[in-house]
Amino acid sequence: MNTSVIPLLSIVLPVHGVERFLPDCLDSLRAESAAPGEVEIIAVDDLSPDGCGAILDRYAADDPRLRVRHLTENRGLGGAREAGLAEAGGRWVWFVDSDDRLLDGALDAVLAELRAEEERAASGLPPADVLLTDFVHVYNDGGAAPNPWHHHLTGPELAAGCTAADHPDLLRAVMAVWNKVLRRDYLLGLGVSFGRGYYEDISVTYPALLAAGRLRFLDRPCYAYRRGRPGAITSTPSPKHADAFAQYEEIFAFLDRRPHPLRATVFERTVRQALTVYDTPGLVPPASRPDFFRRITEHIARHRPPGHLFPRGPRGLSYRLAARGARRSYDELRRTRALPRAARRHTLAVAPAVRRVVRGGARFAVYNAFRRLPMDEHLAVYAAYWHRGYACNPAAIYERARELAPQIRGVWVVETPAQAAALPPGVPYVLLNSPGYLRAMATAKYFVNNVNFPHTMGKRPGSVHLQTQHGTPLKSMGMDLKDHPIAADGMDFGRLQEAVDRWDYLVSPNPHTSEHFARAFPGRYRILETGYPRNDRLALATAEECAAVREALGIRTGQRTVLYAPTHREARGGYLPLLDLPELARRLGPGHTLLVRTHYFHTGGAGDLTAGPDAARIVDVSDHPVVEDLYLAADALVTDYSSMMFDYAVLDRPITLFAPDWDEYRAVRGVYFDLLAEPPGAVATTTGQAADALLAGDPDPQLRARFRERFCPWDDGHAAERVVREVFPTGAQATAPDRRVLTA
Repeated sequence: MNTSVIPLLSIVLPVHGVERFLPDCLDSLRAESAAPGEVEIIAVDDLSPDGCGAILDRYAADDPRLRVRHLTENRGLGGAREAGLAEAGGRWVWFVDSDDRLLDGALDAVLAELRAEEERAASGLPPADVLLTDFVHVYNDGGAAPNPWHHHLTGPELAAGCTAADHPDLLRAVMAVWNKVLRRDYLLGLGVSFGRGYYEDISVTYPALLAAGRLRFLDRPCYAYRRGRPGAITSTPSPKHADAFAQYEEIFAFLDRRPHPLRATVFERTVRQALTVYDTPGLVPPASRPDFFRRITEHIARHRPPGHLFPRGPRGLSYRLAARGARRSYDELRRTRALPRAARRHTLAVAPAVRRVVRGGARFAVYNAFRRLPMDEHLAVYAAYWHRGYACNPAAIYERARELAPQIRGVWVVETPAQAAALPPGVPYVLLNSPGYLRAMATAKYFVNNVNFPHTMGKRPGSVHLQTQHGTPLKSMGMDLKDHPIAADGMDFGRLQEAVDRWDYLVSPNPHTSEHFARAFPGRYRILETGYPRNDRLALATAEECAAVREALGIRTGQRTVLYAPTHREARGGYLPLLDLPELARRLGPGHTLLVRTHYFHTGGAGDLTAGPDAARIVDVSDHPVVEDLYLAADALVTDYSSMMFDYAVLDRPITLFAPDWDEYRAVRGVYFDLLAEPPGAVATTTGQAADALLAGDPDPQLRARFRERFCPWDDGHAAERVVREVFPTGAQATAPDRRVLTA
């Protein structure tokens, strides 16, 4: 090697016990385009017990790029990398594992990117600090699979160059060092080092990604990562898996020195990794499991950010149990998919999440057996809001179908006996995951839902899936969330596309929704531009019905009633009462009743609703099962960015927007139009402004008129009828059920 030339790239290759794979790795480190001295390879023989040292020496004799350092003591993967980094002189460093290999043309592609970054630096622009590459998984049987985290790395900002804060979804991808090429001076200036033992690279990769002034992603597979080889830590039982906690301490020590807005994301990522290790069969030996779980609990207590909220659903339930140190309950949940009775008493707030956890594999065999039965042409399965009960567009469609297509028998899917008891009299139901449910899902002709049915229930040829959705979109939805990773929260876009591919019909409430849903949910389904069936009740409501609803809710005659309904905020962990409700109640006075409705994702109640004797009465109606009742009862609506505004506009009553964080919400979630430029009514950013708008009565009805013209053009009270006539056989099309066909 020409030692007067500073290499562009140093490849650091730690080597230990990989004699079988090492030649393939070394052979892959080729570049047709490399100039002399442009690439150096630093191989570190970490006192390998096999023939790796001899192989390295043999290759070094024929390849002037390769230098070998033989260690006299085993330092582990992290120590070997540190030894190689100390020898490296390149402006960029790539840590390649010696049981893996580069793909054909990969080194040439990476060098081209690094040369471009060097030219950028020469012109006075900041170069990238980290270049991420795509990769594939390879298996011992010769098979290969693409990077399962690829969707977290797509986006124009990461291709062109950005920070981690600009593209936080990259922290959900693999955190290994081997697919990241790092600028050497930048790496050395971080003050971090590879750890000892297992998971040694995360103490470098997290800081490197978080602190980078510019990150780039090379969207081509460059690296072949070998999965499942004997001796790999991902398949080796050992108490050393607890080494991860020492690496976590280094990561958070770095964040203490250099605070970063993604600290909460890093916290969640480390907790998820630790629980994944604990959950993976065979990794943590039985004798080590109590101590490992205890360390997870301690990690959560030590590093959980103030005010942090765990996510909803099964994952959030796991986090809560781990935070409490409830190992027995956690293990029982993982083993049987149900909590012990004692634990259930303390988990009421997350009970729906418990019940949504998959209840074992035996049901799939039963489901597949039922799929061999003939399809029931006269059976329709209905569900809403993840099987929470009888609601929304599916309920409105069900009611009209009973009149217009009585030969179609509808059955509702609910989670619990309590939800079944809350169904209207005479509505048939099956409990989720019961034999009746499995049979209905396997044999029904029609499926109606405002979310997606479980992906494990495949679409049978000839079946008809009607997707109604549950709101006019202000915020980005579906595939449009690829550009908004915080809002996407790890969404599996491939799985979403599989669900959309099952749809035959999609109900649209207005032209705005048709336009954006066609892009957000690409598929071959037909859009039914009918209006929302659930809004038929609002369009046809009478004064007598409104009065009856108010009486049922306990609202006194003569009270002016305001409904406050904020939306979910992904960036802030859920329900956030930015509006000072006691202060609003005091400003409105005793002639008002204030109904408070939190988003259904939130299970913690509406917070402090205490108000004085001269204030409006505040009522938490978050658990009221029928939101349309609340619309009919309310004389005015206060909301922020909830789709409830589009439904409530059907009633042509005053709407006030409380939008103090519009810029943040728009940046995090993404929106389809500027709500503040086209509001349905007054816009407030303080509690006082909201009170003034409400006390003014109806300050600007023209705003609402324009809003209704755009978003309520089809709300004439007959949307459900239009949907039923499009989807189900009615009138002359209808035929009586064949009673010889087995039914669910």
